[in-house]
Amino acid sequence: MLNAKALIEQLKLQPHPEGGYYRETYRASQIVDTSRGPRVASSAILYLLAEGEWSSWHRICSDEAWHHHGGSGLLIYQLRPDGRACVSKLGLDLGVGELPQIVVPAGSWFAAEPVAGHTPWSLVGCTVAPGFDFVDFELASQSQLQHHATQLESCCRDWRRLIAMG
Repeated sequence: MLNAKALIEQLKLQPHPEGGYYRETYRASQIVDTSRGPRVASSAILYLLAEGEWSSWHRICSDEAWHHHGGSGLLIYQLRPDGRACVSKLGLDLGVGELPQIVVPAGSWFAAEPVAGHTPWSLVGCTVAPGFDFVDFELASQSQLQHHATQLESCCRDWRRLIAMG
């Protein structure tokens, strides 16, 4: 079985500012107009989180679909624009409530961490439409999310740890 380091090397992944490792695998040639200016129609990445790593609380201006490719599942914590908080289980173990695909709506604050499981890593794909642009990417500060403490507590008791460690 491959370990996280071998996967990072073989897939040519690089560190991501939110945590974990990634490589862009697709960027559409079609350009679409958005309220933020022109963006590619869609983009996709491979993304890996190793055991003990997390994707820091962040948000983007487009919908993002997460697809599980292998390894342990992920917990994806969300604070949606309407103020509703939820946690989704991404993975292939349907018996424990995991789903192979999760969509995070545009403008949602979200974070992710691996579920302890049979592998010390989780490999996923993320598809963004309209396509990802780092101009549309925002890492959260503790003060930005403190206002939503009650909602975040309902889905992620350790949300402060996920911020503090980011």
